[in-house]
Amino acid sequence: MDEQWIQSVGIDVGTSTTKMIVSRLRLGRMSSTFSLPRYQIVERQLLYASAVHPTPLIGADEIDAEGIGAILAAEYERAKISLSAIKSGAVIITGETASKKNAEQIVHLLAERSGDFVVATAGADLEGVLAGKGAGAQKRSLSIQGTVVNVDIGGGTANAAYFYRGKAIATVTFHVGGRLIRLDKRGMVQYVSPNIKSWLMAKKLQVQPGIQLTVEEIGEIAGEMVRDMLDYVTGRDRQESGLLVLGHQLRERIPVEELSVSGGVGQLMTDRPVHTMVQVSEYGDFGPMLGYALQQERKKGTYPLRWIDPEQTVRATVIGAGMQSTEISGSTVHIKPELLPIRNIPILKLELTAEHLHDSSRLHSEVAAVYDMGQRLFERTTEIPFALSLSGIRYCSYQQLQRIADELTLPYRHQFADSPTMVVLCESDMAKALGQALELRCKGKPHIICIDQVRVEYGDYIDLGEPISGTIIPVVVKTLAFDEHTSIKGGTR
Repeated sequence: MDEQWIQSVGIDVGTSTTKMIVSRLRLGRMSSTFSLPRYQIVERQLLYASAVHPTPLIGADEIDAEGIGAILAAEYERAKISLSAIKSGAVIITGETASKKNAEQIVHLLAERSGDFVVATAGADLEGVLAGKGAGAQKRSLSIQGTVVNVDIGGGTANAAYFYRGKAIATVTFHVGGRLIRLDKRGMVQYVSPNIKSWLMAKKLQVQPGIQLTVEEIGEIAGEMVRDMLDYVTGRDRQESGLLVLGHQLRERIPVEELSVSGGVGQLMTDRPVHTMVQVSEYGDFGPMLGYALQQERKKGTYPLRWIDPEQTVRATVIGAGMQSTEISGSTVHIKPELLPIRNIPILKLELTAEHLHDSSRLHSEVAAVYDMGQRLFERTTEIPFALSLSGIRYCSYQQLQRIADELTLPYRHQFADSPTMVVLCESDMAKALGQALELRCKGKPHIICIDQVRVEYGDYIDLGEPISGTIIPVVVKTLAFDEHTSIKGGTR
């Protein structure tokens, strides 16, 4: 078996902290010399985890680009890693940082200074899915009957991702985070995020810059915020708690079997008392009190679920996004060579069953739900928004394949009208016929690329290379991968 090593980097620029990891992945060739190459990860090593740095800002609405660059340059030097050695990775801008006016500049700066990357400015939904993978919630959902929720709480937002049998089925984001209220060591309020002012008014909580709060008053605010968030996550109450929601609301109540909390606030969930203002304001905000309030709710056991410890807390997002695996395959069936190569396309999965193939209404509803998820996860762009992966189909008749083509094309052309190319990935050998059916319906608007024998998961990115011998292209799948046994030391937030 041919083997090779690649090095991958993950960088997470969050509302309050910035961190980086370097991983080393050993790839083994699993196919014979006479077939198309297929590689998979056979070993994962975490080589380096940076300290957790405060995210440098210029004022309230701008990231210090040069400050971020300096942090990364120093960390690369400490890690003894050259940029030319980096073959994979992810840059994730998370929380309120993603809405700063120069967030796009930061992405480009990091891309230029950090090697060959998968570069993504993560929206809140995608951030929640990545953190859930890094925290182990997705993997945990494969071993229990019910739904596992991971809530990643940082400085500006709390991103909840619901996983059922390995699939991300819903996401919701809250204005809950340690930096939303900033305090000095006397309890004097320095800053209150405008995002929580309507919630504070509804709860009749008097918090504004210039007033001095007691430890008990801060504890009341943190407790109310934590309980409202948990009420919403578990479906207990969504009236006042809905005021904390950022973006879309959940459409329905989802029963929750297990809950984990990651992120900087998740790391602060300890039994260590928070009784003095010095303890409360250790980081210049009320993050320690949020963590303490969450821990108290866990001890009370008032919510009908099991609390589980995440595999990662403060580094959940960067572990989830940064340790990428690369699988190389290559059997194309319907392509336009002039459109290739295409790099860094995020994956959206459409899982179909025999019931979908025999019930047009169920097929229509499933496609609509997946496309709606695509609109939430990925920004509107003139580029390819995502590659649609079809899984679960082992056989379908000609009529069923035509029905699938009908359901895929019309809503795609409506919801992603600016996309020049529609990329479809099939696990089974149906891509040639499906690609031709899609092309017949679209007539070049958009163009169709349809390939088979490719297995991907949520959170993956895919690269499609230039054709070889006119009929074969290399396919690089960058799969989120992390080692459940990894223990990282250093940094407290």
